[in-house]
Amino acid sequence: MSNGICRFCGTELNTLFLDLGISPLANSYVKSVSQMEYMYPLRTYVCENCYLVQVEDFESPEHIFSEYAYFSSYSDTWLEHCRKYVEHMVDRFHYTSDTNVVEIASNDGYLLQYFKEKGISVLGIEPAANVAKSAIEKGIDTSVNFFGTVLARSLKGEGKMADLLLGNNVLAHVPDLNDFVEGMKILLKPHGTITMEFPHLLQLIEHNQFDTIYHEHYSYFSFTTVCRLFAKHNLSIYDVEQLETHGGSIRIYACHLENKDISASTAINELLEKELLFGMTNIEMYKGVHTKAVQLKRTVLSFLLVLKEQGNTIVGYGAPAKGNTLINYCGIDRDYLDYTVDRSPYKQGTFLPGSRIPIYSPDLLKQTKPDYVFILPWNLKEEIIEQTSFIREWGGKWIIPVPEVVVIS
Repeated sequence: MSNGICRFCGTELNTLFLDLGISPLANSYVKSVSQMEYMYPLRTYVCENCYLVQVEDFESPEHIFSEYAYFSSYSDTWLEHCRKYVEHMVDRFHYTSDTNVVEIASNDGYLLQYFKEKGISVLGIEPAANVAKSAIEKGIDTSVNFFGTVLARSLKGEGKMADLLLGNNVLAHVPDLNDFVEGMKILLKPHGTITMEFPHLLQLIEHNQFDTIYHEHYSYFSFTTVCRLFAKHNLSIYDVEQLETHGGSIRIYACHLENKDISASTAINELLEKELLFGMTNIEMYKGVHTKAVQLKRTVLSFLLVLKEQGNTIVGYGAPAKGNTLINYCGIDRDYLDYTVDRSPYKQGTFLPGSRIPIYSPDLLKQTKPDYVFILPWNLKEEIIEQTSFIREWGGKWIIPVPEVVVIS
């Protein structure tokens, strides 16, 4: 956020939303405990004009995303969500082998593989070469690039315009929102559809999900703000769905403003009204969020401290970006969590940034038999509890930290 200016509307930013102290980049896993790493202020502001919540800029997207530690395919819950999305799109829009689907931030091909299975033409756009390599190995045509107007014009010139242009959890990662959305308008066919999924700012505020804030997420969106953003680029949002993913997300459907064949769903005004009543266009509402974050921080630390004083062993499950925000903001280190585990081999053998908590394979749980498993990706708690149900054999329990501390036995 250069010079304290809103990255959407250009208004000077003066209202603090959340100050989470200093933190490393959430996906910059450390190779050794002696490795030096950079720490950055983790502050977010809300624009008093467009109500976009945004984090201060410290690192370029090239530095953050050119090699990335997040592989989407390691969550069974997420894969099932994507499979259902593909079925839904094919049923709703009657896509065939003549359809061209383009996904921005296609990661390891986790979603496009389901379109490809149906004989539908796919193209992934993914800036992280290490992750794109995995998609290419699956036979997913992938362009290793950042998306914006330059790439959109190039692809359009190659005849690769999209009938369906989609992006899951990418909008938050974009520093230049106007260039990104304008690029989508360029690449979308005249009667094509855009779908974008992203965590809903209303849910973040209502359920105290401050740990979803980290430097890789430049922006946090209400539906109200997204409607204004797309309208600025002559794109019309004609439908919206509320989802349970990532603690509460929304999926928008957009088309060219000139496309008069599509009428707007009643869900549009219903969600706008819900946000209005919640206070998403009232700057005073945003000023009370920090107090709730501080209260949860104190509760989590006090709870863990009592357990450790009683002689319990506590380990983590998962090494997600949100977990690193929570751990670094709360000051949790190996004095509280002996280690954490993760299914991704890319993370195993490394350490969480900042806290230096080691990351191992989930197999270690059966060897060490911890008393408590602290679930860091709380949005996947059902999946994780099912995968680790064996801890009940020795009386093990799970801790869910957000939106409030809960123990499940």
